[in-house]
Amino acid sequence: MTYSTASLGQTAIEFIQVTKTFSDRQQRVLNAVSWAIPKGKTTVIAGGSGQGKSVTLKLILGLLKPDSGQILVDGEDVVRMGQRQLRQLRTKFGVLFQGAALFDSLSVFENIALPLRERTQLKETEIRAKVLATLETLELSGHEEKYPAQLSGGMKKRVGLARALQLEPEIVLFDEPTTGLDPLMTLEIYHLFERMQKQLGYTAVIVSHDIPKVFELADQIVLINKGEADVFAQASQIITSNKVHIREFAEKTMGLSLPAA
Repeated sequence: MTYSTASLGQTAIEFIQVTKTFSDRQQRVLNAVSWAIPKGKTTVIAGGSGQGKSVTLKLILGLLKPDSGQILVDGEDVVRMGQRQLRQLRTKFGVLFQGAALFDSLSVFENIALPLRERTQLKETEIRAKVLATLETLELSGHEEKYPAQLSGGMKKRVGLARALQLEPEIVLFDEPTTGLDPLMTLEIYHLFERMQKQLGYTAVIVSHDIPKVFELADQIVLINKGEADVFAQASQIITSNKVHIREFAEKTMGLSLPAA
């Protein structure tokens, strides 16, 4: 697999004055938020439970519609797209779900080969060669005939990532990718994510509660809280913020005791 790394300054995804509410909630999940996700970089979306992190991913994919605003992917407004356009747009994406979302009745090889069989015209010999190459890249060689029930949590994440990368997406979305893993395996998976992103050059968007470890992967951090979105170039900027809710977030999740602003 080869990707072209985008030059600095290019934007993969942009939120422009996006508002999203739910009828069963008393406050807006997103309140006229604007930010940009740079191409070829890793953006981490963080925040407390129920603050709209996973909702943000669904908005990007067009699975949810905002109340107002624009969501641009490569300059095209997802909000205004019909179903046919959305299906085409989604070919740009790979998604690694919280539980890897593997099919229990399919082997590792069959799970990884599935998107190639469903969405390409490749011959079986080409599919096999491509899947085996991916297995080797992700250190999964020798496990292709196993089934998900025979895999550890970390191995399942590797297989999920292998499947997400088969169509060589421009953008990969990670939804709580280390849930259920012990600290050592979490660190190993983060090193894998970092290596693959740098090797292949795709745009990575990671939603995670695993603070502050996940910040080590980030070229940019978007912190969502009570409808607001604050963007930071690095984690060290979070602890110098004058906003009360950001300082509270830093104290609770980063193990810091900050002086009063």
